[in-house]
Amino acid sequence: MRSCNTRNDSGPNNEQGIAMLTVLLVMMMMTALGIAALTATGLENRMAGSMSSIEGATAAAESCTGIGVNIIQQTLDPAGGAGTVPASFLTSAVPAGPVAPTGQGTLSTEIMGGSDNNTDTPEGAPNFQLSVGSYTVYGDIDRLYLKPPAGSGMQQFAGYEGTGNSSVGTAQAYYRVDCVARNPTTGTSARVAAVYACTSSGESCQK
Repeated sequence: MRSCNTRNDSGPNNEQGIAMLTVLLVMMMMTALGIAALTATGLENRMAGSMSSIEGATAAAESCTGIGVNIIQQTLDPAGGAGTVPASFLTSAVPAGPVAPTGQGTLSTEIMGGSDNNTDTPEGAPNFQLSVGSYTVYGDIDRLYLKPPAGSGMQQFAGYEGTGNSSVGTAQAYYRVDCVARNPTTGTSARVAAVYACTSSGESCQK
C-alpha cells in the first residue's frame, strides 16, 4: 500500500515570503523618496546660495557706480580737482583711493572729454579698482557727449528756438559709469552700468 504526500503551497511559509517581499518594496519606496527629498533640499540650498552671491555682487557693483559719480563731481568741481582727478582718490593717498597714479591722467582726460564715448571696458582697461567685501570691483568712466546750455551759440547755429540762457557753467555732460564686481574664489560676477548727467560746475550728477 503506497502513501501519498500532498504539498500545500498556501501554508504559513509562503505567507511569510509575501510579507517580506511587501516590506522590502515599502522600504525601497521610502528610501527612494528620502533620496529625492535630500536631493531637492540640496538643490534649493545651492540655488539660495547662488542668489545670495549674485545679490552681493550686484550690490558691490552698484556701490562702484556711486564712487564713479563722486570722482566725476570732484574732478569737474573748480574748487576740487579743477579738471584733474584729485589726489585723494589715488591709491597712494592715505587712506588709499581706488585710482592708480599711473591712470590719473587717462581718467582726467576721459572725464574732461578728451576721448568721448571711449570703447574701453571695466575689466579690459579699468579706470579704478576697489574691494567690496569678498568682491573685486572694476570701474570704467566715459563721457558720452556734452549738451551745451540753452541759448548757446551751438544751439543757435542748430536752429534752437528755446529761451536764451547766457549763464556760464550750465552745460550738461553725460557720463557712463560701468562697473563689474567679481568674486575671485567662487567666480560669481555682476555688471551694473548707469548713465549720469552732470553740470559742468560739478555741483550735481543725476542718474
